[in-house]
Amino acid sequence: MQVTGKVVVVTGGANGIGKALCEAFHNAGAAKVVVADMDAANARAVAAMVDGAAFKCDVAQEKDIVQVIEETERQFGPIALFCSNAGIGGGFDPMSENAGGASDEPWQRSWAIHVMAHVYAARHLVPRMRARGGGYFLNTISAAGLLSQVGSPAYSTTKHAAVGFAENLAISHKAHNIKVSILCPQGVDTNMLRSIPKGPQSGDGDLTPEQVAKDVLAGLEQETFLILPHPQVLGYMRKKTENYDRWIGGMAKIQAKMREEFGK
Repeated sequence: MQVTGKVVVVTGGANGIGKALCEAFHNAGAAKVVVADMDAANARAVAAMVDGAAFKCDVAQEKDIVQVIEETERQFGPIALFCSNAGIGGGFDPMSENAGGASDEPWQRSWAIHVMAHVYAARHLVPRMRARGGGYFLNTISAAGLLSQVGSPAYSTTKHAAVGFAENLAISHKAHNIKVSILCPQGVDTNMLRSIPKGPQSGDGDLTPEQVAKDVLAGLEQETFLILPHPQVLGYMRKKTENYDRWIGGMAKIQAKMREEFGK
């Protein structure tokens, strides 16, 4: 896919990877980049930089996503690429004594943002895309959705679920010319990464959001399902499936080391 001349929506577009995606799409010649974010002020600032448009949007609310879709198509035309990029880093606690946690709140919030936001986008865009012969979804997930995230069961679980939904979205609508890519980086130098304890997600180096955006453009051009800014992740996936027990043992050692360092 080439974004030149296309209408693109980016949720979580006010900061981090989302902001870099907005800039990259604009520089690649997108007809209009729509910045959707709860941070309305920064969304407007990014939109001004890319000659785009901004909408305040809480992706956990289906009505907000519906409004973004409807207003974007009413004002600017059909959405060719919807980037479901918004995410949160809550629930990280290497010292937690129970993977089930103490309350439902971090699980529900993570589920709403990391899973249902993708579902809502598909629910309301797939019929439109089918009617006009195709479209594209880019879902920002994480290497945690392919591997795991030590210290955050809620993050890991919902990111795994996001991968599962994206697979089904791609399978169900391949015949309708609706394409799907998932973006699964490890550490990226963003406010979200800085807000959580340092861990294995940064073991292969933290990339800039701008580099990740370049990888996204290349992945979209090739229309590849899995976009891996950290190519090492492919090797980790293979090791995981080759010997699951050994992989879990290795991850448990990382967990123990994190607890030791974090507890000092």
